[in-house]
Amino acid sequence: MHDLKRIARRAMLARGLLPEFSAEAQAQAHGLSGPAEAARGAIADLRDLAWSSIDNDDSRDLDQIEVAEPLGSGAVKVSVAIADVDALVPVRTALDAHARHNTTSVYTAAQIFPMLPERLSTDLTSLGEGADRIAIVVGVTIAADGTVADFELKRAWVRNRAKLAYDALGAWLEGRGPAPARVAAVAGLAEQLRLQDAVAQRLKALRHLHGALTLDTLEGRAVFERGELTDLVPEPRNRARELIEDFMIAANTATARFLAQRGAPSMRRVLRTPARWERIVALAAALGTRLPAQPDGRALEGFLSARYRAEPARFADLSLGIVKLLGRGEYVAELPGESTPGHFGLAISDYTHSTAPNRRFPDLITQRLVKAALAGGPSPYGAEELRALAAHCTLQEDNAAHVEREVRKCAAALLLEPRIGTTFAAIVTGVNEQGTWVRIARPLAEGKLVRGFEHLDVGDALRVKLIHTDVERGHIDFARAPRD
Repeated sequence: MHDLKRIARRAMLARGLLPEFSAEAQAQAHGLSGPAEAARGAIADLRDLAWSSIDNDDSRDLDQIEVAEPLGSGAVKVSVAIADVDALVPVRTALDAHARHNTTSVYTAAQIFPMLPERLSTDLTSLGEGADRIAIVVGVTIAADGTVADFELKRAWVRNRAKLAYDALGAWLEGRGPAPARVAAVAGLAEQLRLQDAVAQRLKALRHLHGALTLDTLEGRAVFERGELTDLVPEPRNRARELIEDFMIAANTATARFLAQRGAPSMRRVLRTPARWERIVALAAALGTRLPAQPDGRALEGFLSARYRAEPARFADLSLGIVKLLGRGEYVAELPGESTPGHFGLAISDYTHSTAPNRRFPDLITQRLVKAALAGGPSPYGAEELRALAAHCTLQEDNAAHVEREVRKCAAALLLEPRIGTTFAAIVTGVNEQGTWVRIARPLAEGKLVRGFEHLDVGDALRVKLIHTDVERGHIDFARAPRD
Protein backbone atom coordinates (compact mmCIF):
# COMPACT_ATOMS: atom_id res chain seq x y z
CA MET A 1 0.00 0.00 0.00
CA HIS A 2 1.46 3.35 -1.04
CA ASP A 3 1.21 6.23 1.44
CA LEU A 4 1.33 9.57 -0.37
CA LYS A 5 1.68 11.51 2.89
CA ARG A 6 4.78 9.52 3.81
CA ILE A 7 6.14 10.08 0.31
CA ALA A 8 5.47 13.83 0.60
CA ARG A 9 7.24 14.10 3.96
CA ARG A 10 10.21 12.14 2.58
CA ALA A 11 10.37 14.49 -0.42
CA MET A 12 10.35 17.54 1.86
CA LEU A 13 13.28 16.23 3.90
CA ALA A 14 15.22 15.22 0.78
CA ARG A 15 14.97 18.78 -0.52
CA GLY A 16 16.03 20.36 2.77
CA LEU A 17 12.54 21.59 3.69
CA LEU A 18 11.07 21.27 7.17
CA PRO A 19 7.81 19.27 7.24
CA GLU A 20 7.06 20.18 10.87
CA PHE A 21 7.35 23.24 13.08
CA SER A 22 9.83 23.31 15.92
CA ALA A 23 8.60 23.15 19.51
CA GLU A 24 9.63 26.81 19.89
CA ALA A 25 7.60 27.87 16.84
CA GLN A 26 4.56 25.94 18.03
CA ALA A 27 4.86 27.50 21.48
CA GLN A 28 5.09 30.98 19.95
CA ALA A 29 1.95 30.34 17.87
CA HIS A 30 -0.01 28.92 20.81
CA GLY A 31 1.08 31.83 23.00
CA LEU A 32 -0.57 34.47 20.81
CA SER A 33 -3.60 35.95 22.53
CA GLY A 34 -5.43 37.02 19.38
CA PRO A 35 -5.21 38.98 16.11
CA ALA A 36 -2.93 42.00 15.79
CA GLU A 37 -4.24 45.15 17.43
CA ALA A 38 -3.79 48.89 16.92
CA ALA A 39 -5.37 51.79 18.73
CA ARG A 40 -8.51 53.09 17.02
CA GLY A 41 -7.52 56.24 15.20
CA ALA A 42 -3.86 55.24 14.99
CA ILE A 43 -4.40 53.82 11.50
CA ALA A 44 -7.08 54.31 8.85
CA ASP A 45 -10.45 52.62 9.30
CA LEU A 46 -11.69 51.18 5.98
CA ARG A 47 -14.07 48.58 7.38
CA ASP A 48 -17.11 50.22 5.80
CA LEU A 49 -15.92 49.48 2.26
CA ALA A 50 -17.37 46.52 0.36
CA TRP A 51 -14.34 44.24 0.69
CA SER A 52 -14.52 40.64 -0.49
CA SER A 53 -12.10 37.77 -1.05
CA ILE A 54 -11.85 35.37 -3.99
CA ASP A 55 -9.85 32.17 -3.57
CA ASN A 56 -10.16 28.40 -3.86
CA ASP A 57 -13.30 26.83 -2.39
CA ASP A 58 -11.41 25.28 0.53
CA SER A 59 -8.90 28.09 1.19
CA ARG A 60 -8.85 29.54 4.69
CA ASP A 61 -5.45 31.30 4.54
CA LEU A 62 -6.84 34.47 2.99
CA ASP A 63 -3.98 36.87 2.33
CA GLN A 64 -5.84 39.55 0.39
CA ILE A 65 -9.24 41.14 -0.13
CA GLU A 66 -10.28 43.67 -2.75
CA VAL A 67 -12.60 46.58 -3.39
CA ALA A 68 -13.13 49.09 -6.21
CA GLU A 69 -14.45 52.68 -5.96
CA PRO A 70 -15.58 54.73 -9.01
CA LEU A 71 -13.97 58.19 -9.09
CA GLY A 72 -15.64 59.78 -12.11
CA SER A 73 -14.49 60.29 -15.73
CA GLY A 74 -14.07 56.52 -16.01
CA ALA A 75 -11.38 56.34 -13.34
CA VAL A 76 -11.58 53.69 -10.62
CA LYS A 77 -9.59 53.25 -7.42
CA VAL A 78 -8.74 49.59 -6.82
CA SER A 79 -7.64 48.74 -3.28
CA VAL A 80 -5.99 45.47 -2.30
CA ALA A 81 -5.74 44.80 1.43
CA ILE A 82 -2.95 42.42 2.42
CA ALA A 83 -2.92 40.64 5.78
CA ASP A 84 -0.44 42.22 8.23
CA VAL A 85 1.39 38.98 9.03
CA ASP A 86 4.49 40.77 10.29
CA ALA A 87 2.47 42.14 13.24
CA LEU A 88 2.31 38.63 14.73
CA VAL A 89 5.52 37.16 13.25
CA PRO A 90 8.36 39.49 14.29
CA VAL A 91 11.79 39.24 12.68
CA ARG A 92 14.20 36.70 14.20
CA THR A 93 11.63 34.76 16.21
CA ALA A 94 11.00 31.00 16.05
CA LEU A 95 8.07 31.41 13.64
CA ASP A 96 10.16 33.71 11.46
CA ALA A 97 13.01 31.17 11.47
CA HIS A 98 10.75 28.42 10.11
CA ALA A 99 9.26 30.71 7.47
CA ARG A 100 12.73 31.96 6.55
CA HIS A 101 14.01 28.40 6.15
CA ASN A 102 11.20 26.99 3.96
CA THR A 103 10.26 30.39 2.40
CA THR A 104 6.93 29.06 1.07
CA SER A 105 3.95 26.86 1.77
CA VAL A 106 4.29 23.59 -0.12
CA TYR A 107 1.11 22.30 -1.76
CA THR A 108 1.36 18.59 -2.54
CA ALA A 109 -1.25 16.16 -3.80
CA ALA A 110 -1.02 14.42 -0.41
CA GLN A 111 -1.08 17.33 2.05
CA ILE A 112 -0.19 20.99 2.54
CA PHE A 113 2.94 21.96 4.46
CA PRO A 114 2.10 25.56 5.50
CA MET A 115 4.81 28.18 5.93
CA LEU A 116 3.12 29.33 9.14
CA PRO A 117 1.04 27.32 11.63
CA GLU A 118 -2.64 27.15 10.76
CA ARG A 119 -3.58 29.06 13.93
CA LEU A 120 -2.01 32.08 12.24
CA SER A 121 -2.48 31.51 8.50
CA THR A 122 -6.11 30.38 8.65
CA ASP A 123 -7.21 32.48 11.63
CA LEU A 124 -5.19 35.21 13.35
CA THR A 125 -3.48 36.53 10.20
CA SER A 126 -6.19 35.55 7.72
CA LEU A 127 -8.64 38.10 6.32
CA GLY A 128 -11.57 35.81 7.01
CA GLU A 129 -15.18 36.79 6.43
CA GLY A 130 -16.63 39.03 9.12
CA ALA A 131 -13.35 39.50 11.02
CA ASP A 132 -11.80 42.89 11.79
CA ARG A 133 -8.17 42.73 10.77
CA ILE A 134 -5.21 45.08 10.26
CA ALA A 135 -3.85 45.12 6.73
CA ILE A 136 -1.46 46.88 4.41
CA VAL A 137 -3.73 48.52 1.84
CA VAL A 138 -2.40 49.21 -1.65
CA GLY A 139 -4.65 51.71 -3.43
CA VAL A 140 -4.17 52.04 -7.20
CA THR A 141 -6.05 54.63 -9.26
CA ILE A 142 -6.80 53.27 -12.73
CA ALA A 143 -7.62 55.76 -15.49
CA ALA A 144 -10.27 55.08 -18.12
CA ASP A 145 -7.62 53.82 -20.56
CA GLY A 146 -6.22 51.31 -18.05
CA THR A 147 -3.11 53.27 -17.09
CA VAL A 148 -2.11 53.74 -13.45
CA ALA A 149 -2.70 57.37 -12.54
CA ASP A 150 -1.65 57.20 -8.89
CA PHE A 151 -1.04 54.81 -6.00
CA GLU A 152 -0.71 54.89 -2.22
CA LEU A 153 0.12 52.44 0.57
CA LYS A 154 -1.05 52.58 4.18
CA ARG A 155 -2.01 50.47 7.19
CA ALA A 156 -5.73 50.19 7.88
CA TRP A 157 -8.49 48.25 9.58
CA VAL A 158 -10.51 46.17 7.10
CA ARG A 159 -13.39 43.69 7.20
CA ASN A 160 -14.11 41.00 4.61
CA ARG A 161 -17.83 41.12 3.73
CA ALA A 162 -17.91 37.93 1.62
CA LYS A 163 -15.66 34.91 1.08
CA LEU A 164 -16.07 33.91 -2.56
CA ALA A 165 -14.69 31.03 -4.64
CA TYR A 166 -13.06 31.16 -8.07
CA ASP A 167 -15.18 28.62 -9.91
CA ALA A 168 -18.65 29.74 -8.82
CA LEU A 169 -17.85 33.43 -9.16
CA GLY A 170 -16.11 32.89 -12.52
CA ALA A 171 -19.17 31.09 -13.88
CA TRP A 172 -21.39 33.99 -12.82
CA LEU A 173 -19.08 36.66 -14.27
CA GLU A 174 -18.98 34.75 -17.56
CA GLY A 175 -22.75 34.21 -17.67
CA ARG A 176 -22.48 30.44 -17.17
CA GLY A 177 -24.09 30.22 -13.74
CA PRO A 178 -26.13 31.99 -11.07
CA ALA A 179 -24.72 34.49 -8.60
CA PRO A 180 -23.08 32.75 -5.63
CA ALA A 181 -25.17 32.88 -2.45
CA ARG A 182 -22.92 35.45 -0.75
CA VAL A 183 -23.09 37.76 -3.78
CA ALA A 184 -26.86 37.70 -3.66
CA ALA A 185 -26.94 38.12 0.13
CA VAL A 186 -24.69 41.18 0.48
CA ALA A 187 -26.32 44.41 -0.72
CA GLY A 188 -24.44 46.06 -3.57
CA LEU A 189 -21.86 43.30 -3.87
CA ALA A 190 -22.96 42.23 -7.35
CA GLU A 191 -22.40 45.73 -8.73
CA GLN A 192 -19.08 45.94 -6.85
CA LEU A 193 -17.81 42.71 -8.41
CA ARG A 194 -18.95 43.74 -11.90
CA LEU A 195 -16.92 46.93 -11.47
CA GLN A 196 -13.88 44.96 -10.30
CA ASP A 197 -14.20 42.64 -13.29
CA ALA A 198 -14.44 45.55 -15.74
CA VAL A 199 -11.34 47.23 -14.28
CA ALA A 200 -9.42 43.96 -14.30
CA GLN A 201 -10.22 43.48 -17.99
CA ARG A 202 -9.00 47.01 -18.62
CA LEU A 203 -5.73 46.37 -16.80
CA LYS A 204 -5.18 43.10 -18.61
CA ALA A 205 -5.83 44.55 -22.06
CA LEU A 206 -3.29 47.34 -21.58
CA ARG A 207 -0.71 44.99 -20.10
CA HIS A 208 -0.95 42.62 -23.06
CA LEU A 209 -0.77 45.57 -25.46
CA HIS A 210 2.62 46.32 -23.91
CA GLY A 211 3.82 42.75 -24.39
CA ALA A 212 2.62 40.79 -21.33
CA LEU A 213 2.25 37.17 -22.42
CA THR A 214 -1.04 35.30 -22.77
CA LEU A 215 -0.34 31.90 -21.19
CA ASP A 216 -2.63 29.19 -19.87
CA THR A 217 -0.72 26.31 -18.33
CA LEU A 218 -2.60 23.48 -16.66
CA GLU A 219 -2.06 22.78 -12.96
CA GLY A 220 -3.18 19.41 -11.66
CA ARG A 221 -5.49 19.25 -8.62
CA ALA A 222 -5.80 15.99 -6.72
CA VAL A 223 -9.36 14.65 -6.39
CA PHE A 224 -10.15 12.37 -3.45
CA GLU A 225 -13.30 10.31 -2.80
CA ARG A 226 -13.68 8.78 0.65
CA GLY A 227 -9.99 9.34 1.27
CA GLU A 228 -8.88 7.63 -1.94
CA LEU A 229 -7.10 9.45 -4.79
CA THR A 230 -9.33 9.19 -7.86
CA ASP A 231 -8.01 11.73 -10.37
CA LEU A 232 -5.67 14.60 -11.18
CA VAL A 233 -7.62 17.30 -12.99
CA PRO A 234 -6.59 20.70 -14.36
CA GLU A 235 -7.60 23.91 -12.60
CA PRO A 236 -9.53 25.86 -15.27
CA ARG A 237 -8.88 29.55 -15.77
CA ASN A 238 -11.82 31.93 -15.59
CA ARG A 239 -12.63 35.60 -15.13
CA ALA A 240 -12.51 35.38 -11.33
CA ARG A 241 -8.97 33.96 -11.36
CA GLU A 242 -7.94 36.58 -13.90
CA LEU A 243 -9.46 39.35 -11.77
CA ILE A 244 -7.32 38.39 -8.78
CA GLU A 245 -4.26 37.97 -10.98
CA ASP A 246 -4.71 41.43 -12.52
CA PHE A 247 -5.23 43.12 -9.14
CA MET A 248 -2.26 41.23 -7.67
CA ILE A 249 -0.02 42.43 -10.49
CA ALA A 250 -1.21 46.01 -10.02
CA ALA A 251 -0.57 45.86 -6.26
CA ASN A 252 2.85 44.25 -6.66
CA THR A 253 3.92 46.84 -9.22
CA ALA A 254 2.71 49.74 -7.06
CA THR A 255 4.54 48.30 -4.04
CA ALA A 256 7.82 48.03 -5.94
CA ARG A 257 7.48 51.61 -7.16
CA PHE A 258 6.54 52.84 -3.68
CA LEU A 259 9.72 51.37 -2.20
CA ALA A 260 11.81 52.87 -5.01
CA GLN A 261 10.25 56.31 -4.49
CA ARG A 262 11.00 56.13 -0.76
CA GLY A 263 14.64 55.24 -1.45
CA ALA A 264 14.12 51.88 0.26
CA PRO A 265 15.53 48.50 -0.74
CA SER A 266 13.23 45.89 -2.23
CA MET A 267 13.17 42.24 -3.22
CA ARG A 268 12.21 42.17 -6.88
CA ARG A 269 10.64 39.28 -8.74
CA VAL A 270 12.30 39.09 -12.17
CA LEU A 271 12.05 36.93 -15.26
CA ARG A 272 15.03 37.49 -17.48
CA THR A 273 15.05 37.60 -21.28
CA PRO A 274 14.62 33.97 -22.43
CA ALA A 275 17.87 32.14 -23.19
CA ARG A 276 16.15 29.68 -25.57
CA TRP A 277 14.51 32.30 -27.77
CA GLU A 278 15.67 30.47 -30.90
CA ARG A 279 13.50 27.47 -29.95
CA ILE A 280 10.51 29.78 -29.38
CA VAL A 281 11.14 31.19 -32.86
CA ALA A 282 11.20 27.64 -34.26
CA LEU A 283 7.94 26.74 -32.50
CA ALA A 284 6.25 29.81 -33.95
CA ALA A 285 7.66 29.11 -37.42
CA ALA A 286 6.23 25.58 -37.35
CA LEU A 287 2.82 27.19 -36.77
CA GLY A 288 3.21 29.69 -39.60
CA THR A 289 4.40 32.76 -37.64
CA ARG A 290 7.75 34.50 -38.01
CA LEU A 291 9.18 36.02 -34.84
CA PRO A 292 12.15 38.41 -34.68
CA ALA A 293 15.62 36.91 -34.21
CA GLN A 294 16.01 38.77 -30.90
CA PRO A 295 13.63 38.39 -27.91
CA ASP A 296 10.56 40.58 -28.38
CA GLY A 297 7.71 40.35 -25.88
CA ARG A 298 5.17 42.18 -28.03
CA ALA A 299 5.82 39.94 -31.02
CA LEU A 300 5.58 36.82 -28.87
CA GLU A 301 2.33 38.04 -27.31
CA GLY A 302 0.89 38.67 -30.79
CA PHE A 303 1.71 35.09 -31.75
CA LEU A 304 0.26 33.65 -28.54
CA SER A 305 -2.97 35.63 -28.80
CA ALA A 306 -3.43 34.51 -32.39
CA ARG A 307 -2.85 30.87 -31.46
CA TYR A 308 -5.34 31.11 -28.60
CA ARG A 309 -8.00 32.39 -31.00
CA ALA A 310 -7.14 29.76 -33.61
CA GLU A 311 -6.89 26.67 -31.37
CA PRO A 312 -8.12 27.32 -27.82
CA ALA A 313 -8.34 23.59 -27.06
CA ARG A 314 -4.60 23.10 -27.67
CA PHE A 315 -3.43 26.40 -26.23
CA ALA A 316 -2.47 24.94 -22.84
CA ASP A 317 -0.01 22.60 -24.58
CA LEU A 318 1.61 25.49 -26.45
CA SER A 319 1.65 27.57 -23.26
CA LEU A 320 3.46 24.86 -21.35
CA GLY A 321 6.14 24.64 -24.02
CA ILE A 322 6.64 28.42 -23.99
CA VAL A 323 6.77 28.54 -20.18
CA LYS A 324 9.49 25.87 -20.14
CA LEU A 325 11.48 27.82 -22.70
CA LEU A 326 11.06 31.15 -20.89
CA GLY A 327 12.80 29.75 -17.83
CA ARG A 328 12.08 30.29 -14.14
CA GLY A 329 11.55 33.53 -12.28
CA GLU A 330 13.89 34.51 -9.47
CA TYR A 331 14.21 36.93 -6.58
CA VAL A 332 16.79 39.71 -6.75
CA ALA A 333 17.57 42.35 -4.13
CA GLU A 334 17.42 45.91 -5.45
CA LEU A 335 19.16 48.53 -3.34
CA PRO A 336 18.71 52.30 -3.69
CA GLY A 337 20.48 53.54 -6.80
CA GLU A 338 20.58 50.08 -8.40
CA SER A 339 18.59 48.72 -11.32
CA THR A 340 17.54 45.10 -11.70
CA PRO A 341 16.03 43.21 -14.67
CA GLY A 342 12.29 43.43 -15.13
CA HIS A 343 9.73 40.69 -15.65
CA PHE A 344 9.76 39.60 -19.31
CA GLY A 345 6.52 37.60 -19.05
CA LEU A 346 4.54 40.49 -17.55
CA ALA A 347 6.27 43.24 -19.55
CA ILE A 348 6.88 45.13 -16.29
CA SER A 349 10.12 46.75 -15.18
CA ASP A 350 9.14 47.16 -11.50
CA TYR A 351 7.73 44.07 -9.86
CA THR A 352 7.81 42.41 -6.45
CA HIS A 353 5.86 39.79 -4.52
CA SER A 354 3.76 41.29 -1.73
CA THR A 355 0.22 39.89 -1.73
CA ALA A 356 0.67 36.48 -0.04
CA PRO A 357 2.62 36.93 3.23
CA ASN A 358 0.92 33.94 4.86
CA ARG A 359 2.20 31.67 2.10
CA ARG A 360 5.48 33.19 0.79
CA PHE A 361 8.41 34.57 2.75
CA PRO A 362 9.44 37.09 0.04
CA ASP A 363 6.01 38.73 0.53
CA LEU A 364 6.61 38.90 4.28
CA ILE A 365 10.02 40.48 3.64
CA THR A 366 8.38 43.03 1.34
CA GLN A 367 5.75 43.77 3.98
CA ARG A 368 8.45 44.54 6.53
CA LEU A 369 10.26 46.80 4.07
CA VAL A 370 6.99 48.65 3.34
CA LYS A 371 6.17 49.12 7.02
CA ALA A 372 9.67 50.46 7.68
CA ALA A 373 9.32 52.89 4.76
CA LEU A 374 5.88 54.03 5.94
CA ALA A 375 7.28 54.68 9.42
CA GLY A 376 10.36 56.44 8.08
CA GLY A 377 12.58 53.94 9.86
CA PRO A 378 15.61 51.90 8.79
CA SER A 379 15.28 48.71 6.74
CA PRO A 380 14.93 45.56 8.87
CA TYR A 381 17.46 43.89 6.55
CA GLY A 382 20.99 44.93 5.64
CA ALA A 383 22.15 44.96 2.02
CA GLU A 384 24.09 41.70 2.12
CA GLU A 385 21.39 39.96 4.16
CA LEU A 386 18.77 40.97 1.59
CA ARG A 387 20.92 39.68 -1.26
CA ALA A 388 21.43 36.38 0.55
CA LEU A 389 17.72 36.10 1.28
CA ALA A 390 16.84 36.68 -2.38
CA ALA A 391 19.13 33.84 -3.44
CA HIS A 392 17.82 31.59 -0.65
CA CYS A 393 14.17 32.27 -1.53
CA THR A 394 14.85 31.43 -5.17
CA LEU A 395 16.55 28.18 -4.16
CA GLN A 396 13.80 27.13 -1.75
CA GLU A 397 11.07 28.02 -4.23
CA ASP A 398 12.77 25.65 -6.65
CA ASN A 399 13.02 22.96 -3.96
CA ALA A 400 9.34 23.37 -3.10
CA ALA A 401 8.41 23.11 -6.78
CA HIS A 402 10.43 19.89 -7.01
CA VAL A 403 8.59 18.46 -3.99
CA GLU A 404 5.19 19.38 -5.42
CA ARG A 405 6.14 17.93 -8.79
CA GLU A 406 7.57 14.74 -7.25
CA VAL A 407 4.47 14.05 -5.16
CA ARG A 408 2.24 14.87 -8.12
CA LYS A 409 4.21 12.32 -10.16
CA CYS A 410 3.83 9.74 -7.39
CA ALA A 411 0.09 10.42 -7.33
CA ALA A 412 -0.08 10.15 -11.12
CA ALA A 413 1.92 6.90 -11.07
CA LEU A 414 -0.55 5.54 -8.52
CA LEU A 415 -3.47 6.42 -10.80
CA LEU A 416 -1.75 5.02 -13.90
CA GLU A 417 -0.49 1.80 -12.30
CA PRO A 418 -3.46 -0.25 -13.62
CA ARG A 419 -3.17 1.22 -17.15
CA ILE A 420 0.14 -0.19 -18.41
CA GLY A 421 -0.06 -0.58 -22.18
CA THR A 422 -2.54 2.25 -22.73
CA THR A 423 -1.78 4.79 -25.47
CA PHE A 424 -2.17 8.55 -24.87
CA ALA A 425 -1.84 11.81 -26.80
CA ALA A 426 1.11 13.75 -25.36
CA ILE A 427 3.25 16.85 -25.71
CA VAL A 428 6.99 17.22 -25.10
CA THR A 429 7.51 19.41 -22.01
CA GLY A 430 11.25 19.15 -21.48
CA VAL A 431 14.45 18.05 -23.18
CA ASN A 432 17.74 18.02 -21.27
CA GLU A 433 20.72 15.83 -20.46
CA GLN A 434 18.54 13.73 -18.14
CA GLY A 435 16.09 12.85 -20.89
CA THR A 436 12.92 13.82 -22.73
CA TRP A 437 9.71 14.49 -20.82
CA VAL A 438 6.11 14.37 -22.02
CA ARG A 439 2.73 15.24 -20.53
CA ILE A 440 -0.65 13.55 -20.99
CA ALA A 441 -4.00 15.18 -20.28
CA ARG A 442 -6.12 12.65 -18.34
CA PRO A 443 -5.03 12.10 -15.75
CA LEU A 444 -2.88 15.21 -15.96
CA ALA A 445 0.56 13.61 -15.67
CA GLU A 446 4.15 14.00 -16.83
CA GLY A 447 6.57 11.17 -17.48
CA LYS A 448 9.82 10.25 -19.20
CA LEU A 449 9.96 9.16 -22.83
CA VAL A 450 12.43 6.27 -22.68
CA ARG A 451 12.07 5.05 -26.29
CA GLY A 452 11.56 7.02 -29.49
CA PHE A 453 12.70 10.41 -28.19
CA GLU A 454 15.13 11.17 -31.01
CA HIS A 455 14.73 14.52 -32.81
CA LEU A 456 12.01 15.75 -30.45
CA ASP A 457 11.96 19.13 -28.71
CA VAL A 458 9.74 21.10 -26.35
CA GLY A 459 6.28 21.67 -27.78
CA ASP A 460 6.22 18.69 -30.16
CA ALA A 461 3.01 16.61 -30.17
CA LEU A 462 3.08 12.81 -30.34
CA ARG A 463 1.41 9.61 -29.13
CA VAL A 464 2.94 7.57 -26.34
CA LYS A 465 2.37 4.17 -24.73
CA LEU A 466 2.62 3.72 -20.96
CA ILE A 467 5.17 0.97 -20.28
CA HIS A 468 6.14 1.29 -16.59
CA THR A 469 5.26 3.05 -13.32
CA ASP A 470 7.03 3.25 -9.96
CA VAL A 471 4.82 4.94 -7.38
CA GLU A 472 7.46 5.24 -4.65
CA ARG A 473 9.91 7.01 -6.97
CA GLY A 474 7.29 8.87 -8.99
CA HIS A 475 8.49 7.36 -12.24
CA ILE A 476 6.21 7.12 -15.25
CA ASP A 477 7.85 5.75 -18.39
CA PHE A 478 6.48 6.04 -21.91
CA ALA A 479 7.54 4.80 -25.32
CA ARG A 480 6.72 6.62 -28.52
CA ALA A 481 3.73 5.06 -30.26
CA PRO A 482 2.77 5.27 -33.94
CA ARG A 483 0.07 7.77 -34.80
CA ASP A 484 -3.39 6.34 -35.40
